[in-house]
Amino acid sequence: MTTYAADDIRSKLATAAPASTNAPIRESQWIEFKTHEPTETGTHGSRTWIARAANLVLAYTEAKAGDVFPRTAQPDEYAVLMYSDSAPVTVNGVAVAEEAFVVVPPGDSEIRVDADGVLIRLFSSVATDLTEAALNAAAYAEPDERAAPLIPWPDPVGGFRVRVYRLADTPIAEGRFGRIFRTTNLMVNFLAEESKPRDPLKLSPHHHDDFEQISLAVKGRFKHHIRYPWGPDSTSWRSDEHAEIATPSICVIPPPTVHTTQGVGDHQQLIDIFGPPRADFSAQGWVLNAADYPAKETDAD
Repeated sequence: MTTYAADDIRSKLATAAPASTNAPIRESQWIEFKTHEPTETGTHGSRTWIARAANLVLAYTEAKAGDVFPRTAQPDEYAVLMYSDSAPVTVNGVAVAEEAFVVVPPGDSEIRVDADGVLIRLFSSVATDLTEAALNAAAYAEPDERAAPLIPWPDPVGGFRVRVYRLADTPIAEGRFGRIFRTTNLMVNFLAEESKPRDPLKLSPHHHDDFEQISLAVKGRFKHHIRYPWGPDSTSWRSDEHAEIATPSICVIPPPTVHTTQGVGDHQQLIDIFGPPRADFSAQGWVLNAADYPAKETDAD
């Protein structure tokens, strides 16, 4: 079921073939970070919460100036998501003090916090030390057979290095959905800040056959609507979910549930996250750093 309105730019996306698996549908994950004890605390008082999905791990930090966040022998790329409340940081010697999508290369790296603010880091599940530390690690004790496997896309043009994509260089534009960036292992869509609640008459319920969506709420309040399809085993049916969640938070939406998200606050911002990258978004030419990160050979940007 996909019921985008005719004027929704996503209504022209290619439809994937239905999944052939009979594996159980996973339960959604709802995590309001500040309702939990921090996963870790930094030397200068930074507080970090870690949560995960099938293929991704997100570390949300209330960061304090002077704290340093190193990674040693990191096996693959990771990203820093910077929005208007983010702390200015220095990543492997590269200073970033504005809204941006920052890619950090594999190997040893260091993020230094230069002033108080929010630090959001996004990793793949290859970083097993982080998956084990996640608040919801138990939910993924067994792999989700319905989620697309994490198979890396081609290496970036010119090799791995710190790459900074400033959002000011790619403002929201008519005819393009959000501001989408990808790496070899993930995709992020910085949606626009909204100054009013979403029109309840213009929601966009849809589903993904084979990949999870992480909806990261960084400002305001949101109501996530999730509908679980019924299979022949009635004992596995789940009720619809219509619940409000505060920020900062994530909702991990499992395939193939029908879902839509409704901003209900006076001012809000949502960042959507996927892993591995989405072929359908890539095929539309919406990926803003596609010149640096080639699509899979079977997909065209």
